[in-house]
Amino acid sequence: MKIVDVCAFYSPMGGGVKTYVRQKLAIGPTLGHEIVIIVPGGGHGVEHFGRDARIVTIPGKKFPLDGRYHYFDDAREVHAALTREQPDYVEASSPWNSASIVADWPGSAPRALIMHADPLSAYAYRWFGKIFARATIDRQFDWFWRHLRRLDSRYDHVICAGDSLADRLIDGGLKRVRTVPMGIERDVFSPALRSEKLRRAMLERCALGPDATLLIAVGRHAAEKRWPLVIAAATAAGAKRAVGLIQIGGGGKTSHLQREARANPHIQFLPPTNDRAALAAMLASADALIHGCEAETFCMVAAEARASGLPIIAPDQGGASDQVKAGAGLTYISGDSRSAAKAIVRFINRSADLQIQAQDKSGGVENMENHFRSLFALYANELEESRAA
Repeated sequence: MKIVDVCAFYSPMGGGVKTYVRQKLAIGPTLGHEIVIIVPGGGHGVEHFGRDARIVTIPGKKFPLDGRYHYFDDAREVHAALTREQPDYVEASSPWNSASIVADWPGSAPRALIMHADPLSAYAYRWFGKIFARATIDRQFDWFWRHLRRLDSRYDHVICAGDSLADRLIDGGLKRVRTVPMGIERDVFSPALRSEKLRRAMLERCALGPDATLLIAVGRHAAEKRWPLVIAAATAAGAKRAVGLIQIGGGGKTSHLQREARANPHIQFLPPTNDRAALAAMLASADALIHGCEAETFCMVAAEARASGLPIIAPDQGGASDQVKAGAGLTYISGDSRSAAKAIVRFINRSADLQIQAQDKSGGVENMENHFRSLFALYANELEESRAA
């Protein structure tokens, strides 16, 4: 098959979506498929990844809240790109306007909406969750639920990477939801990479000794990631126990986060890295991963932490909570820094048992190749059935 992904969230400096796209480009051709990713950017361009994989850039406007990203603003450009490619199957990777643009394309290829984003959790629930119940917020944002149900009726599948989002979409009236569990690079992440020397070095960076608890956090510096909550929780827990926090990431909120943490010398920020081996070693050598965002659709970094034998401290909603359920760790009330601080202290009290559990369950994380194998098999079966009809 020739599979074309209209990917609104891709940026060369991005996070989980970039990782997903790069793995699709690498794995798809090994399974016999041609992979084309159409992304918005500053102009027209093509980047090849071997013979049967490429990223095609078409003009799009800069995203005003994060200059690393662009967005599709011209349906004609997207439609022209799809028509040039003549795909067997089309994916849209955003539930916003680009999904409507792809649905409107007059080509005959079947199409799937890949839910790389959960806007209700990222925005509505985060903004209003301390004031109103979710049911109330859903009623006020019924216009977005109607939008999702319209997309559901126009796509052959709505693909979720985990059960939390899939269950909510089904409860919201969508009929074509399918869960295809996402995976990670299993050959990169492993508990065997744990290094006490590296752990001591990270704790020394946090001005702490080896008896302290080392938390690690990974993700871009965006509002929905809730890093101020994580900073506040680590600082509050640190008033009772020795807690160091290494946060790896970057983005428009970096200077703000550094100001938030400047009174706590035990919190250190590292820039984002493309060195997957170095990241894997740091994850395996920490004591726990802490995450603040309840809007993750899968939470790749939490899955990578699971595969590294690391307990997870995460909100009780969203993709990160799915990783806790499948692995080991603790959840706290989403959006509540005091609850998160209590979870850190509970983790410290139970760290030995939770680390043993995490090590035991580290092998349960799906391999990304199996994710794409299942996803593309779904597409192929649908094409075969449509041709036989």
